[in-house]
Amino acid sequence: MDRQIDIELTEAAIARVHKLVSDAGKAGLSLAVRPAGCSGLEYVMDLADAAKESDLVQSYDGFDLYVDAESYASALTGLKLDFQQDALSSAFVYHNPNQEGACGCGESFSVK
Repeated sequence: MDRQIDIELTEAAIARVHKLVSDAGKAGLSLAVRPAGCSGLEYVMDLADAAKESDLVQSYDGFDLYVDAESYASALTGLKLDFQQDALSSAFVYHNPNQEGACGCGESFSVK
């Protein structure tokens, strides 16, 4: 779909996704949400060879971001994706303006 999407990846997230996609020989990263956990939704990220027919696509230097259109409309609009790393751990961090709650373990969230 040729539609501008409002999802921001920080420089750290771009660098990490680029490395993951390149190392795996894939074309991009797929991003969606699915029902799960005690709060309702969880983020789903997978490396992908191509967009699905209903995906929204945002291109970066070296990879594409494939966003499930239904997930975007219901929970991902305005998302900022970061990647943080320290001496003991590394993880993608989701800054989601649509989130209104999260479970205690941080695995699932609810939206407004």
